[in-house]
Amino acid sequence: MANAGLGEALRLLGIDHTAGRVYLALLELAPAPLSAIGAAAGVGGTELAAAYGELVDAGLASAAAEDGDVVAPVPPTAGLEILARHRAAELEESRIAVGGAFESFRRRRLAAYNDNLVEVVTGEAIGPRMRHAWASAREQIRQFDSPPYFPLAGATDDALATLARGVTQRVVYSRESLEHPGHLRNVIEPCMEAGEQARVLPSVPVKLVIIDEAYALVSLSIKEADVHNTMLVVQPCGLLSALVALFEQAWLTALPIHGPTVRPAGLPAADRRLLRLLAGGATDDVIARELGISRRTLFRRLQILMARLGAANRFQMALQAQRSGWL
Repeated sequence: MANAGLGEALRLLGIDHTAGRVYLALLELAPAPLSAIGAAAGVGGTELAAAYGELVDAGLASAAAEDGDVVAPVPPTAGLEILARHRAAELEESRIAVGGAFESFRRRRLAAYNDNLVEVVTGEAIGPRMRHAWASAREQIRQFDSPPYFPLAGATDDALATLARGVTQRVVYSRESLEHPGHLRNVIEPCMEAGEQARVLPSVPVKLVIIDEAYALVSLSIKEADVHNTMLVVQPCGLLSALVALFEQAWLTALPIHGPTVRPAGLPAADRRLLRLLAGGATDDVIARELGISRRTLFRRLQILMARLGAANRFQMALQAQRSGWL
C-alpha cells in the first residue's frame, strides 16, 4: 500500500498524522533505535515520545530489546481489533449525538411553527367541539364510525340537522357499528332516511370525522383499554391530506348500504334491518338480538325472504336483494 493510503487508513483508525509518519518509518527501518526512527520521520523530542506512545497504546509497536531503546512494529491483529472497536464506539456515540441534536432541532421547529396543527381535546370539551364541527360543515362530512362510543347527547340530531342543510355526509361504518345494540335502528337508519350515504367494512382503521377540507377530528378511543374521552383536532397539513386519502380509499372498497329510496311493496322495516345486518356481516345471534326475535323466528324470516327473491341460499339472497333495491 502506498504511504498516503496507509496514512489515511491509520487516520481512520484514530492514529494521528504524526504517529502515522513514525509508524511508516518504523516499518522501513525497524528494528532500530527510536531516535533513528524519529529522524527518518522528521519528528523528535516530546513529539516523538508522544507519537511512539500512541503506537504502543494502539498495539502497533513495542521495544525490541530489553533496554527499550530499540523498537519494532508488532503484529497488528490484536491492536487493530481494539482500534476498530474503539472507532466503532466513537462513531456510535457520534451518531447518537448528531441524531439527538437533530431531534432537538425538530422539536423546537415544531413547537415554533406547528403548535396549532394538532390540538388535543379531552373530557367534557369533546361534546361542544363535536357539535361545533357539525354546525360548521358547509359542503361535506366524511366519517369512519366504530365503537366504542363517547356518550354525546344530541349527536344524531346534529347529524340530521347538517343533512337537512344540504351538507353531503358519507360514512363508512364498521361491522361492529351495525352490531352495536340499537345503533342501526337509532342512529344509522335515521341518518340514511335523511340522505346519508352509508357503506360498511369489516373494520375501520380509526374513528374519524373530516369537516370539508378544513380539519379532521380523530378519536383516540381504545376499546381494550376503555379509553374513549380523548380526540385530536388536525388542521390543514400533510397529516390531514393523509387522512382524507385514507378515507377515500376505504370508501372505494366498502360495501354500500342503500337507503330506502326504493322499497318493495310490503317489505317491513324489520326485514330491511335484517338484510342490512346480514350484508354487514353480523352473526345470527346479533341479528336476532337487534330484531328482538328468537333464532328460530330469524331462520323462518330468512326462508320467507329467500323464497320472495327466488334465492337458494343467503349469498344469492344478498345478490338478489341488492339488485332489487332492498339494500
